[in-house]
Amino acid sequence: MNIILFGPPGAGKGTQAQKLSKEYNIPQISTGDILRANVKEGTPLGLAAKSYMDKGALVPDDVLIGIIKNRLIQDDCKGGFLLDGYPRTIPQAEALGKILKEINKPIECVINIIVPEKDLVERISGRWMSACGASYHIQFNPPKKSGICDVCGDKLYQRTDDTADAVTQRLKAYQSQTAPLVDFYKKEGVLKDIDGTKDIDVVFEEIKKLVNKFK
Repeated sequence: MNIILFGPPGAGKGTQAQKLSKEYNIPQISTGDILRANVKEGTPLGLAAKSYMDKGALVPDDVLIGIIKNRLIQDDCKGGFLLDGYPRTIPQAEALGKILKEINKPIECVINIIVPEKDLVERISGRWMSACGASYHIQFNPPKKSGICDVCGDKLYQRTDDTADAVTQRLKAYQSQTAPLVDFYKKEGVLKDIDGTKDIDVVFEEIKKLVNKFK
């Protein structure tokens, strides 16, 4: 089962990706993880990527797709894979399609988790963190004492990219990138929308029903 998972910040994509990976025993592949792994291992493509990353520049698509191809031909991908956060542009989707055709691993299902922007802003802007790593939500998972971590007693803080204004900008960027990809995969006949406003387990069950139709 070869899957692509789309979802804006706060939609629960990371949680669903982990559950899907475990359920179908397929690796969850994110470009950030494989980029860092290649840089750490000093592979030729990793070194090429590092030269751009060190300058703060985006890694070119041809380098990135080469790294992804090398990852997808590894043994643990024989039974399928889950691409998380890639592709992000039409050229990347087209390049990915060519690579998957070469290795005979076509995308069978593209899952697009949909949550209204208002809900996403509420979900993310309500998140607060502690230095010990514990996380809270002022509405869904508040600490016992306002502003104080239950675990370590430290004062909670909010990440700069979790403020309402920052979240709105992140969502605008995501929508501008993803909207063309949604149309791209709809034309391919593999994209399915999922209502991400429901309970996590309910969303997962609905995703499974979709995925199982492609098995």
